[in-house]
Amino acid sequence: MRIVVAPDKFKGSLPAMEVAAALAAGLRASVGSGAELVTLPVADGGEGTVDAAVAAGFERVPVTAAGPTGDPVRACYARRGEVAVVELAGVCGLARLPGGRRQPLTASSFGAGEVLRAALEAGARRIVFGVGGSASTDGGAGLLQALGVVVLDGRSEALGRVGGAVLGRVASLDLGGLHPALRSCSLTLATDVVAGRCTLTEAQLAAAGIAAAYPLSDLEPDPERCRAEAGPLLRRTGQMIARDRLAEVVSKLWIRI
Repeated sequence: MRIVVAPDKFKGSLPAMEVAAALAAGLRASVGSGAELVTLPVADGGEGTVDAAVAAGFERVPVTAAGPTGDPVRACYARRGEVAVVELAGVCGLARLPGGRRQPLTASSFGAGEVLRAALEAGARRIVFGVGGSASTDGGAGLLQALGVVVLDGRSEALGRVGGAVLGRVASLDLGGLHPALRSCSLTLATDVVAGRCTLTEAQLAAAGIAAAYPLSDLEPDPERCRAEAGPLLRRTGQMIARDRLAEVVSKLWIRI
């Protein structure tokens, strides 16, 4: 008999690899040597995505990047040949907040862009990007800045590193400096929230109330403030990205559950 143990993390308790090891130990004690046990941790695009790739045979590549509040953190991505797995949560996710104090309107996704850039510059041409577990509500603006995009205000002046509270000042994106490797790479977004092909049409993004309601409640304990401030700004940012046709710059962009 062969038993495959393939758990995700127990969020807030144990990472997937430790869950798999504990379950395997219990099964081994119960069935003895009468079964072959195989452990294979899995992930859903959030915490543990890189660990799951490493467990599947990828190489772990260390990278120093900006955490959600701007302080440098030691992060990593996984690589096998021209394929890379990048995890947003591992560099600017909730677990990276100093003291665990949530700062949804000032935290940035800039560090995730730095890790993506490192993978591109190391030769990755197919990237799986796990986008769950973010500590910020910047709509990915910080990530784009790290990849060379200039985020402009209504006077066409460049904004500094953008957090959620600054989204109201964002008027357009200058894509001229976008990392050139993105034009020839395949980018897959791994998420447990939305499935299907992402075409970034205004109709789809305008209907994405999920972006305002699902993740923000995890980040901002005051639901009224969450809805009044961050939610509408994220919807507006999504519409702006659709207008500036960012998806057309990337050769292949998919969202997969």
